[in-house]
Amino acid sequence: MLYTIAKDFTFEAAHQLSGLPPDHKCSRLHGHNYRVRLYLRASLLGQVGFVEDFGDLAPFGAWLRANWDHRYLNDVFDGNPTAECLAAHLYTVAADLWPSTIHAVRVYETPDCYAEYKDA
Repeated sequence: MLYTIAKDFTFEAAHQLSGLPPDHKCSRLHGHNYRVRLYLRASLLGQVGFVEDFGDLAPFGAWLRANWDHRYLNDVFDGNPTAECLAAHLYTVAADLWPSTIHAVRVYETPDCYAEYKDA
């Protein structure tokens, strides 16, 4: 059995995807109100009864604000800034912060469309 917690973070940014036909809407410059859901999990709870304290997840939100919020992602992201690639990158950011409890990162481009990167 595993305990799982999740916390949502938001940022706003623009991007333009390469490798698409010129008439594809995502090949044009556009933006999103991104929502990122961070998932952490553990088989045992800490002494207080947490997987992690929700308040201790603030560094992830700070990283998003400092690096991607109100930015043109093509300028600050190494690679094609698809939701899938962003999720994989954010997983590595989270893994540096919580190496033993990181489980998954979801990146929502719209309220009903997301990409997820998670451990096996």
